[in-house]
Amino acid sequence: MNAVLYVVTVLIWGSTWLAIKGQLGDVHPTVSIAYRFALAALILLAWARLRGLPLRYPLRVHGQFALMGGLMFSTNFVCFYFAEQHLTTGLVSIIFAMSLVVNMVFARLFFRRSITTKMLIGGGVGLLGIVTVFWPEFQHFGLSSGSGQGIVLSAIGTLVFCLGNVVSGKTQAAGIPVIQGTGYAMAYGALLLVPFAAIFGDGALFDPTLKYAGSLVYLAVFGSVIGFGAYLTLLGRIGGERAAYAMVLFPIVALLLSTVFEKFHWTARDLAGVVLILIGNAVMLTNPALLRRLTRKEIPAEPAAQTPADR
Repeated sequence: MNAVLYVVTVLIWGSTWLAIKGQLGDVHPTVSIAYRFALAALILLAWARLRGLPLRYPLRVHGQFALMGGLMFSTNFVCFYFAEQHLTTGLVSIIFAMSLVVNMVFARLFFRRSITTKMLIGGGVGLLGIVTVFWPEFQHFGLSSGSGQGIVLSAIGTLVFCLGNVVSGKTQAAGIPVIQGTGYAMAYGALLLVPFAAIFGDGALFDPTLKYAGSLVYLAVFGSVIGFGAYLTLLGRIGGERAAYAMVLFPIVALLLSTVFEKFHWTARDLAGVVLILIGNAVMLTNPALLRRLTRKEIPAEPAAQTPADR
């Protein structure tokens, strides 16, 4: 089940960039993001209602939902949107991949989980792979033209997302199911996006074209309901420090899709980076006992000599 949740998270989040391109146009991104999470919240809460799941929670729990929504489904998206006005997508991906390290630290601080050597090695190799893939963008980086502001915004967005992971882990540990918790959090996130949309959302309020509406539905259903549902469930099962490795791998899925839809040309450097990411992925997520069996040569024992009694 963990493997299925991980693969679903990586494949869906690696494909959402195609749908996000369909959202770019007359409607401001902050407005589109608010639509996305409002629709996703409606789907999740309606599903919970149809299944007869409990939807009434104390005010204190709703405060946790609102905090989670503000961190994971509102503030971080606004930070990354404005960061990409100053940085390339590749550089933002590198900074966001650092959520792997931040989640390790937060797991230690908030959940008293140990940081193992396996996690450090796997995470380090994966981050090295990300830097290798996006090295040209990193090489030409400079602090001019607002790049420093882009770095700060990306770092804040990453930190805020990881804090949202902590809140989600706390709510799941308290027995709040993922469906209701995520549904309410997305609803609060969409509500908290309204001031940003009102301030920055100049232009059309909605684009009735099939391209815009179709991409919005994909982002709401797959990118939010299924993608975040799988990721947050995985987070509750294996911890944020391991679940966050999806942030390292899904940019590679985006590059694979770019090969098909945008004629992206691979280089030896790109392949080397992907290999490093896959090695880090194996080290980070594979069961330690399995790794020991794979790396240790098992020598079968010699059969015992038969005695006359055995004959």
